[in-house]
Amino acid sequence: MTNVYEVDTAKLVEAVAQKLKASGIAKPAYVEYAKSGAGRERVPSQDDFWYTRCSSVLRQVYVNGPVGVSRLRVRYGNRKRHKVARHHHYRAGGSLITDAFNALEKAGYIKKTKKGREMTPSGRSFLDKTSGEIMKGA
Repeated sequence: MTNVYEVDTAKLVEAVAQKLKASGIAKPAYVEYAKSGAGRERVPSQDDFWYTRCSSVLRQVYVNGPVGVSRLRVRYGNRKRHKVARHHHYRAGGSLITDAFNALEKAGYIKKTKKGREMTPSGRSFLDKTSGEIMKGA
C-alpha cells in the first residue's frame, strides 16, 4: 500500500488541497487580508492558500507525529530581510496554524492530545488513499 513517504510532496499537498476544498472546510474571513507571518512582505497571492496550508499542516502532522503550533510556526517561518543588518529568522503566524488545526479537527482528520496534534485513523487513510491515487496517475 502506498503512503505519504513514497510520493512527491508538492503533488500530494496540491491533491489534498483540492480534496479539502471540495469537502467544504470553512475558510476564515481574514485569510485573504493577513500575512502568514512577520517575515513576509505581502499577503499570499495564491487563490487557494488556505487549503494549501491546511493540507501541508495535515502532512506535517502525519510525518512528524504529535506536533504543536509552536513547532509549525518555526517550520513555516522564514528569514526577514533588513537593509543594513543581517537576516534573521522570524516565526510564522500562529493564528493561521491554529485555525487550520481546528478545521482539520472538525473534519475528523486530526485529534488533540497532551503531546500535541496527532493523526486519526480516518486522516491517515485519507492521506494514504490520496497518495495511492497519485501513484496510479504517475
